[in-house]
Amino acid sequence: MSGSVRLAPSFALILCASACTPAPDSTDGADASVEPAVALMSEAEIERRAREIHEAVITIDTHDDIPLDFATPEVDPLDADRQVNLEKMRAGGLDAGFFIVYCGQTERTPANYEAAKACARTKFDAIHRMTDEMYPDLIGLAYTADDVERLHDEGKLVAAIGIENGYVIGRDLSLLETYHALGARYVTLAHNGNNDIADSAQPNLGFGDTPGENGGISEFGEQVIAEMNRLGILVDVSHVSKEASLDAMRLSRGPVIASHSGAHAVNPHPRNMDDEQLMALRENGGVMQAVALGAFVKAPSQEERDAMAALRDEIGFESFSGMTDEQRDAFRAGVLAIRDRFPGANVADFVDHIDHAVDLIGIDYVGISSDFDGGGGIEGWADASETLNVTIELVRRGYSEAEIRKLWGENTLRIWRAAEDLAAELQGSSG
Repeated sequence: MSGSVRLAPSFALILCASACTPAPDSTDGADASVEPAVALMSEAEIERRAREIHEAVITIDTHDDIPLDFATPEVDPLDADRQVNLEKMRAGGLDAGFFIVYCGQTERTPANYEAAKACARTKFDAIHRMTDEMYPDLIGLAYTADDVERLHDEGKLVAAIGIENGYVIGRDLSLLETYHALGARYVTLAHNGNNDIADSAQPNLGFGDTPGENGGISEFGEQVIAEMNRLGILVDVSHVSKEASLDAMRLSRGPVIASHSGAHAVNPHPRNMDDEQLMALRENGGVMQAVALGAFVKAPSQEERDAMAALRDEIGFESFSGMTDEQRDAFRAGVLAIRDRFPGANVADFVDHIDHAVDLIGIDYVGISSDFDGGGGIEGWADASETLNVTIELVRRGYSEAEIRKLWGENTLRIWRAAEDLAAELQGSSG
């Protein structure tokens, strides 16, 4: 349904009559006034309406990667040549981003656990340096959902922190409390490769991984999820196997997040969630953050796949986790050059994933993420400065302001608050 007009609920109900069952809490008391009929609007009118909505809502991108030398003279958060910097966030109206503590999977050895822990601390320190020392007047760090709204009301950009790959705790459960104190508010259980917590959607055979070695979530992983619930850290099911994601949604007492995933029904990539997973996510009360990473959004052509294979050979690519900073920069530049030669996924293709998830499980369970500086970026949303284009496409599809508000941030804040409430309940009962 790329580029097509989707009926917003206010129009759909006119056609639906009594045979339709509305999604629970589909408006949450938000302004449900009828949006102008998109089919009757010019492109200029659509853009003008999108700008009004974009300025009125809080836009939250739940996945923005950073390098190890972030917030240094080499990578200045203000204007570094990256997809996300503070200037581009302002230019595109991207109000908040989860800056990611990502440390790649390596072989599970005591020395490598220590190296992963050191990597995590370096990135935590960098995010704090950005918000606390370098640009405290421009951006603040949110520890709570209320902080997001407070900082936004103060006119600041907002940083939140997510951990990508539970490998950074190794086998030490106490590190979760340490990372929570530093600001981590979600943890992706695994990444590209199995770890001690969960099976990956993409096992790494080079590390001796076997598909399903944990049977989904391991016994240790069950302890990890319970501790995350106790602390108020959202359980992130992106990157994990289908079995692990279903286990996590069953085990978690609070809503989970899929911080950067797509819809498998739109593009059958192993990183995308199929309809069974999406229905389980709705049952859990969680949110799938549709991701704007080209290969997840739309399958590349054979010519593009050949170009990517040549790029990997040229830079000596073996695994994402094993890349040096120089290889990562070369890879990012090479990917941008390939996109220039082979225009691939665009914003309309991306919103197809949002449409599918909304149509299947409802507006309350879907959000938005870019995976910028970690492989994300599509035609029309190539960096944070182009964020408005997503809202323009949503308006073009017939989404109302109340719906766009949920997609861009309200749904994320809902599950964040649910995690906080659950933690208060669990800590109160244990005290």
